[in-house]
Amino acid sequence: MTVTAPVAAPATKIPFRFHPRVFAALGADLVTSDVVAVMELVKNSYDAGASEVNVRFGKNPSGLDYLEVEDNGSGMTREIIENVWCLVATPHKTENRIVGRGTSARRVSGEKGLGRLSAARLGDELRMLTRSRNGPCWDVTVLWPSLSEAVDLSESAVHLSPYEGEFPRSGTRIRIHGLKQNWSESQVAALRSNLSRLVPPFSKVRGFSIFFTPPHAGDDEMLRVMPEEFLTKPKYGITGSVTPDGDIAGLYRFTPFSEDGNPREQAVSISWAQLVNDAQRSDSGTIPRESPRCGPFRFDLRAWDIGMEGRSEIAHRFELKKSSIRAAIEAHQGVSVYRDGILALPKSVEAKDWLGLDLRRVSKVGTRLATNQIVGLVEISSSDNPGLRDTSDRERLASGPELSDFRRLLVGIVRLMETERDLDRTDVGKERRMVSLFKELSAIPLVEKVQGLARKGYKAEAAVSVVERYARRSEQAVGRIERRFAYYSRLATIGTIAELLVHEIRNRTTAIGGFVSTMKKRLALARNVRVQTQCDRADRAVDALESLADRFAPLASRAYKRGGRTAVVEERIRECLALEDRVIKRHGVLCTVPQSTTVVAVDPGELDTVLLNLITNATFWLSGVKGRPRAITFAVRPSRGAGRVDVEIADNGPGIAHDDFDKVFLPGVTKRPGGIGMGLTVASEVVAAYDGRMLTTDRGSGAVFIFDLPVAKDG
Repeated sequence: MTVTAPVAAPATKIPFRFHPRVFAALGADLVTSDVVAVMELVKNSYDAGASEVNVRFGKNPSGLDYLEVEDNGSGMTREIIENVWCLVATPHKTENRIVGRGTSARRVSGEKGLGRLSAARLGDELRMLTRSRNGPCWDVTVLWPSLSEAVDLSESAVHLSPYEGEFPRSGTRIRIHGLKQNWSESQVAALRSNLSRLVPPFSKVRGFSIFFTPPHAGDDEMLRVMPEEFLTKPKYGITGSVTPDGDIAGLYRFTPFSEDGNPREQAVSISWAQLVNDAQRSDSGTIPRESPRCGPFRFDLRAWDIGMEGRSEIAHRFELKKSSIRAAIEAHQGVSVYRDGILALPKSVEAKDWLGLDLRRVSKVGTRLATNQIVGLVEISSSDNPGLRDTSDRERLASGPELSDFRRLLVGIVRLMETERDLDRTDVGKERRMVSLFKELSAIPLVEKVQGLARKGYKAEAAVSVVERYARRSEQAVGRIERRFAYYSRLATIGTIAELLVHEIRNRTTAIGGFVSTMKKRLALARNVRVQTQCDRADRAVDALESLADRFAPLASRAYKRGGRTAVVEERIRECLALEDRVIKRHGVLCTVPQSTTVVAVDPGELDTVLLNLITNATFWLSGVKGRPRAITFAVRPSRGAGRVDVEIADNGPGIAHDDFDKVFLPGVTKRPGGIGMGLTVASEVVAAYDGRMLTTDRGSGAVFIFDLPVAKDG
């Protein structure tokens, strides 16, 4: 018997269909903010090559409110209306990227073909008049509820007819009736604020102006949307560009508002490698090493002091009311991204801190800039940054590695500005090292001057001016000491943490070490090479943890006294280099350590503190060096002082400006973006505690640090 296999029935093609409710979903639900919906309509005017667009609130003859967006752009022919405007998700803009010619040419901002459906969110009826150059005017009406209620998509249609009235120039006017919300004063203010950000507020690129007429206002009350004058003249600013390799180069400017201030300009830069160098200490190497995944861009960031004193400065300089200053900054606050000349991000109040500046500022209030202190623009192009794309709701950039790298670069730029701003807000010329601060409080010079006056026969009244000068100097010294101890209060917290850390490490290593020792004895007879290797690794790990506890011991022990321990300088250098091994290898830094053995009367943990600060500084600045080998050279030699040695650390990085030789040791002074300016301060004061001095010098290139330490008596 023959069995015949069943014949498969032919596959049936079932087409996808859309219910007319798709218009409500794509329009009213996709764009989640009425303000963003209006901005999308204005962006359509920009894409139509308009030089002007007017946003108006008005009333029909029947008294009903409407919202209107009118431009003088290219307008639309019947063919464009039918084959482009009525085609949802049309690829027309992606296929026609440039609009206009010559100097008026611009790249369009839209790409998804959904922006015009924003009108469905705003109201029930859309009435559009549009006229192309030398063409007739067309009248288009869309009733959104009727579209959504239709049974089949084929029944959904717009109403098109020739317009019989006057519409003298090319362009488009969209009027939305049946508004779905009553626009409150705060919502209208938010709309005006966001419209003022739609084009770069202080960009050199012009050719697109936005006008705004609020509700219940006449045509003569139409306002041009533009920023306050003081926003174009910031106190602090940084402009520049980022290369395809992720290297940041900019110019920082400080423009004081008071007459006694000194303006300053400073070229600043940081490489992608340096950003990676800092980030990989905490990000476990998740960042690409060669270059960022976003493209090049330009930036212009501006900042102000907005405390009471800062607002008073601005008000006096620009003859403004203090109350208007904060509002003007808040209207544009944050770092805004402009793609091909039009705003891409942010488009809502909630998204203005998309870089997370406010959360970042919590750990360093006063030094780090908040979102409401910055007005910044970043200019990107679609061609250079195709991976930075809008989300469908138009309120964010789509998450991904491109956005992650883009944000890291922007935070790096903010850090550069903060670093320079700190220098202009701190009178570093009056700062002193800790070892000399308390000398300013000494009464000995005062006593000597008064005694000198007495010997010359002066009356007691003559000493009053001397005492007053001493009192003024003492008050200034006290103020400097108070500021200094604000920094050291952080170290007190670190000491408490260090005490807990040392206690926990030593408790755990005792237990783990005992277990490993027992296992090695029991498994010795088994002669299992793999097990023996793992036990040896565990032994080394325990040793490393105990060494770490030793380094923290000087910070952790309140009863700690110097002088009880010694250290071999060359050994400590090698140990500290081992801790930085990953960074050193990544950047190909050649480290040269002398083969000598020099024993000093210094606690190993404190010596490590000094060495690690200098080594990490050197590796950071070397990471940005290009075109030549990177090197750190160590030297240990007898000092001029009896019983002491000089330790020298030299690199071939960018070096230190001669004027900054003394400043780098002062608290809060740093050229390293994101640094707190305490590393070299702490290192130099550890050396000072051993009656030594740390200094930096110039040998033509790179940075050179030298400090002296006491030699151990039996060393």
